[in-house]
Amino acid sequence: MSFLQTLAAAFKGGASARVPLARTFTSPWLFAEGSARAPFEYNGAVKRAYVDNPVAQRAVRLVAEGIGGAPLLPTDERLAALVRATSAGQALLETLAAQLLLHGNAYVQVVKDGTGRPAELFALRPERVSVIAGEDGWPAAYAYRVGERSLTIPVLDEDASPNLIHIRHFHPGDDHYGAGCLAAADQAVAVHNAASDWNRALLENAARPSGALVYDPGDGGGLSADQFERLKSELSAAYSGMANAGRPLLLEGGLKWQALSLSPADMDFAGLKAAAARDIALAFGVPPMLLGLPGDATYAKYREANRALWRLTLLPLASKILSAIGEGLETWFPQAALAIDLDRVPALAEDRERLWSQVSAADFLSADEKRAMLGLAVSENKP
Repeated sequence: MSFLQTLAAAFKGGASARVPLARTFTSPWLFAEGSARAPFEYNGAVKRAYVDNPVAQRAVRLVAEGIGGAPLLPTDERLAALVRATSAGQALLETLAAQLLLHGNAYVQVVKDGTGRPAELFALRPERVSVIAGEDGWPAAYAYRVGERSLTIPVLDEDASPNLIHIRHFHPGDDHYGAGCLAAADQAVAVHNAASDWNRALLENAARPSGALVYDPGDGGGLSADQFERLKSELSAAYSGMANAGRPLLLEGGLKWQALSLSPADMDFAGLKAAAARDIALAFGVPPMLLGLPGDATYAKYREANRALWRLTLLPLASKILSAIGEGLETWFPQAALAIDLDRVPALAEDRERLWSQVSAADFLSADEKRAMLGLAVSENKP
């Protein structure tokens, strides 16, 4: 019996009673003030990572677009049409995959027609959704908040059919919300962005380590306040920025230029930035080679890295999303199943070819057994 069937039985007072779920405590620093329990100040973290950071954005798009464009097995065309449809102008599977990576939770509202059948699957913004727990701790409804307005969506309608499908990553310390990859990558994103700001600051300051103006007072005393402010403003206006790189510095009497250089330890920010970029790729499950990051000796070839991306990241995440949608829509599509058509994934062609060769060479297997191992329908016409 699936979770939704158990939930429906419990709502109807059936024999399948649910074990009470403890209401776990969540540290307040994990969530932004005034938001619907957005982890790690979700809106700010998304801006730093997906909007401002090229490595994090590329990693998320590589996974989300790969799942969104993956071919589906044609089990039930009506169900496949619902899944392939767009949600608010975006591909549904791509949107859900990106939300799981960034937030750790994805919410699919089942919009029904006049007959009570699903007409559309709509992906809700996860940072706007809050779980409303029942007396036993299990979700009884979901609150969707936009500004001052709030909409309560019951888990099940009066016919015990689901109104919303909640997909989440595992969180060891929370019963209702999942942990996203962005939470783990947040510190690495901050380090990578800080290193980029450092490089930009160097370019804006003649693209070289700064120096010092050393004043030799002699018998004339130190610089007056007016002289100091005038010197500082002239240096800023005439000698800083990329356009003034290498411009000769004219000094007045008593002033000399002392060049300063960074120590090897201080200049290790380049290695620190590369390490942060690899940590970002690791958090989102993308081989660094596919993001153009050098120094990766794990994958000898780009093709192997692409195959690893599909085997280790895309297929498990796609299976989680499709299984949850299939379970949520089981009331209307009891015999249908959602899965990726592995035969039509170019990155897995070599694996599939090897499997076909091994099965074809197995003389001890019958034709029907070979077809079953390859996931093909068994022939019904037997001699």
